Amino acid sequence: MAKPLPPPFDKARIVAENRRARYDYFVEDRFEAGIVLTGTEVKSLRQGEGSIAESYATVNGDEVWLINSHIPEYSHGNRMNHEPRRQRKLLLSKREIAKLNGAITRQGLTVVPLSIYFNGRGKAKIEIALARGKKAHDKRETIKERDWNREKQRLLRSSG
Repeated sequence: MAKPLPPPFDKARIVAENRRARYDYFVEDRFEAGIVLTGTEVKSLRQGEGSIAESYATVNGDEVWLINSHIPEYSHGNRMNHEPRRQRKLLLSKREIAKLNGAITRQGLTVVPLSIYFNGRGKAKIEIALARGKKAHDKRETIKERDWNREKQRLLRSSG
């Protein structure tokens, strides 16, 4: 039996979501982290552009880095525009970084980004998760469960 997830974070406006992560991984623990961004990256995110579909996070020493995320160049940016696929530093507490590092090294878990959003105060945040990869039979089971829930809802609606 899986332990219940903590309450969701304050997500005023979601910019990018990694929907594939919930299909490919068992999400075990979630964290909210700040992202170190340049001005044109923030403007691009505010326009609703950005992708974290193929990205992941890694721990280097006492820092966490988001790798392979794509934030396109800002359309009205000048020659000081940012590079779209640069590595971005994530802001977490030392305790959270130690927890991530321990889970990666001891348990073989992966740090996967779930969504980038702006919180209620207008700050860009990222929700990352410690996740365990699913095998093919686990994915099939997830599909069966989702289809059954859909069918259950359909039956309940039709019987009224």
